[in-house]
Amino acid sequence: MSGSDSAAATGRYSAFLFDMDGTILNSIAAAERIWGVWALRHGLDVASFLSTIHGARAVDTVARLALPGIDPEQEAIGITLAEIADVEGIVEINGAADFLRSLPADKWAVVTSAPRDLAARRMKAAGIPVPAVLVTAEDVAAGKPHPDGYLLAASKLNVDARDCLVFEDAAVGIAAGEAAGATVMVVAATHFHPLASPHPSINSYETMLIEIDSDGLMLLQERGV
Repeated sequence: MSGSDSAAATGRYSAFLFDMDGTILNSIAAAERIWGVWALRHGLDVASFLSTIHGARAVDTVARLALPGIDPEQEAIGITLAEIADVEGIVEINGAADFLRSLPADKWAVVTSAPRDLAARRMKAAGIPVPAVLVTAEDVAAGKPHPDGYLLAASKLNVDARDCLVFEDAAVGIAAGEAAGATVMVVAATHFHPLASPHPSINSYETMLIEIDSDGLMLLQERGV
């Protein structure tokens, strides 16, 4: 485990809340193929635009551009359908599937900006187990960086978000976790450059494990530490 204060994430938690893309699976290649084609069609600078798509709902990404004559909701539907059709190269973040399977089913959730059908398709492609609680783009009125998704997931797990550990990779998701009052762990597996963050980080789940204490709380540990 690395980061400015790795001990900050080694407390005891009621639940773990995971982002999906870039956090438990790597879908960058597929996402950038689809969004790159879309950006070209709308005359955008592809390289600079692609850096803005990660972590946010498609509808929010399109709306933020304020392109004349463009309906963000309709564009988002088309993009999502293309992403569902193209899952080539989507893989788990190292160790994620086994780590998730080691967690009690009632103590973890996935909170993603992807629509439900796309989330299910990508998790299947990466061999990631689908959790009992899956919060997707359709479930909230305001996506990340708003905390709504993480607050909803905590509520569905019957825990307080302030007692949860959020795993995130993108700035908007980190902000959402912070706004929910949760502790945040940054997953840096897909980062080409270090993300400026006060939170601890991991590059994979391969050395991570948990223990359940007598109160039913989860303690995150790293083998050899």
